[in-house]
This record gives sequence, C-alpha cells and structure tokens, in this order.
Amino acid sequence: MAATAPVLPNVANVVMTYMLEEYGNPGSRSHEYGNRAKKAVQLARERVGASVGAEPAEVVFTSGATESNNLALLGLAPHGELTGRQHIISCVTEHKAVLEPLQHLSARGFEVELLEPGASGRLDAGQVLDRVRDDTLLVSLMHVNNETGVIQPVHELAHALVDTPTLLHVDAAQGFGKLPATLTAPIDLMSISGHKIGAPKGIGALIARRRNLRKPPLTPLMYGGGQERKLRPGTLPVALIMGLAEATAYFDKHHGTWAAESIATRRELLAAFQPLGAALNGDPVHCAPHILNLSFPGADAEALLLALKDLVALSTGSACTSASYTPSHVLAGMGLAPGRIEGAIRLSWWGRPDVEVSAMRDAIAGLVSPSLQHN
Repeated sequence: MAATAPVLPNVANVVMTYMLEEYGNPGSRSHEYGNRAKKAVQLARERVGASVGAEPAEVVFTSGATESNNLALLGLAPHGELTGRQHIISCVTEHKAVLEPLQHLSARGFEVELLEPGASGRLDAGQVLDRVRDDTLLVSLMHVNNETGVIQPVHELAHALVDTPTLLHVDAAQGFGKLPATLTAPIDLMSISGHKIGAPKGIGALIARRRNLRKPPLTPLMYGGGQERKLRPGTLPVALIMGLAEATAYFDKHHGTWAAESIATRRELLAAFQPLGAALNGDPVHCAPHILNLSFPGADAEALLLALKDLVALSTGSACTSASYTPSHVLAGMGLAPGRIEGAIRLSWWGRPDVEVSAMRDAIAGLVSPSLQHN
C-alpha cells in the first residue's frame, strides 16, 4: 500500500464516466463537450487545492509525484543560475525521484548538501535551518518517508522559511490526503501522486503556491500547447484528473477514520512481532500510521519475503528500487548496521486489512533464533 493502492470504487465510476460519456477536451471551447470538460477540471483544481489550503490556480496537474519533483527541482535551476543562488539542502533518505534530479543539478554546478538524519530517520528543523545560507535556493524534504514512514518537520520549516528568499519543496506522495493538516502550511512547492490514495496511476499534481502574489520562479521542462500555466504542456487527461479529485474528496472526508484504523493495525503488528526481537527502523513518535519498517535479528530479508509470500505482499523497500536487490539507501543513510539493513522488511496497509497476523508471526518465528526472541 506504500507502493500503490487499489482504485476506490467511486473513483473508478467517475473515471469511467469521463472516459466514455464526458470525453471532451478542455481545450476545445467552441462546443459543450469541451466546456463541460473545462468546468470539470476547474472543479478538480478546487478540490485538490482546498485539501492543502491552496488556490485552484496553484494546482498544476502532472503524471505523478516523480514528474512533479522533476518540475519543481529542475524547473528552478534557471532562476538559481540567474540569481547566483545555487545551494540546495536535502536529505540522504529522500526518494530517488528527488535524489536523481539533485544529482543532475550537482553536475550542472549546483552545491547540493544532503543532510544525515541519524538512526531515527528524522531531521530536526533547527538542524536544517542552521544550514540555510544567503545563497540557498531551496530546501527539498519529503513529508513521509516511503520506506520507514518517518514524518519530517515540513510544517515547521515552511513557517520558518516563508519570510526568507529560500523556497521549500516537499515530496508529499505518501502523506497527501492521509495527513492533511501538516500540508496546509505555506509550502512553496508540493508534489503529490494519485495512486497512493485510490486514484489511477498516471495522475498527480505539483502545488506551486504564490508568495506575496508571486508564483514560484519555475521554467517548464517541456513545451508545446501552453496548458497548465505553460508549465506542463499536453492535452489534460480529464478522466484521470477527475479520479484524483474524487480520491481527494474521499480522504478529505475519511482520513480520520483511515488514520485511527491504520494506527490500530500498526499496534497489532508491533505487539505480534516485538516478542520475536523485531527492531523498529525509524522514529517511533513522528511516524505515519500506515508504514512499518522492521528488522528481525538473524533473519535475512529475502528469507522473510519467501516465508510470508503466501500470507501478505511486502517488500524490502521502495518499489522503485526493489528490483535491484541493493541495500536500502534509506536505512544506510540512517547509519544502521549492515546486518540490520539486510534483515529489514517494509509493511504497509490501509485501515484494518484482513490479514492473519498470528500466521505471519509464526512464519517469522521459524526464521529467528530462539535465543534472540524476547520470551
């Protein structure tokens, strides 16, 4: 569920309606089909923007958080080069969709400073602010880590940076819709992805908030057509956009129930696995309710995956990097010991899933040495 979630039934119905019946192009203004599509997209902007306290005009629809991250980071590069502000602060535990664009900027001459969060996986806001300089263009920090569920202090940073020249970008793929209160802070640039909250894959947005009526100084990465405030060209995928709007509306209404149920699941899993010697990877307090990263002493992660494959679907880390079988850069960036990283698995869920936790516990117990279990 951290990698992706099923499309919600109501969302699927909305998407099908806009695929089969309301199929107009919002750029076609000479007939009713296009006008209705344009009005629908405007409604979607209002819903998505309102969810994080942004104006509809500040919502730029994209294919997902990866594209939004690239547009935010690479789109600021010309402004940074023009103004001589080429220092960027981020964290070693960011998603590859942030780290790789930052590598590109580093090769382009930007000074990219990647902070180390320590074993908790969480940076202190003061630790970040202490590194801000007169030439700092941007702080880029994710909201919720996709491997550990650790929540970064983006709310505090947003309020601390709002009266400075330094912009704040937040990859909110894992937190949007689920933990909305944090994201209503004055974050300049926010990346979201629909398929984490029950919308289809292939749709997301970049929230580009104005400061004192000024838009973030972004340069487009693509050209042709002028759609999306000339930042992201191409015919708008109305069906997907309306799916994102419907999923956003669902979480606006149900995020409290979702969070309470997800926390109950987290407690149940921890109660079942900690007697086996499971070690929690990540801050135990500042954490999302739907992601849990655990290491089991003496047990290899691949063996754990095999032992549990008929009970649950889980992973050793991010879906974007799991095919490579390389150690988690997130856990390595937290400074955890190699043995602990090799025995780490990620579990993620929505609410109260129908899972045989006792069967999971028994399967794991067979891989953990009895001497390492807490009897």
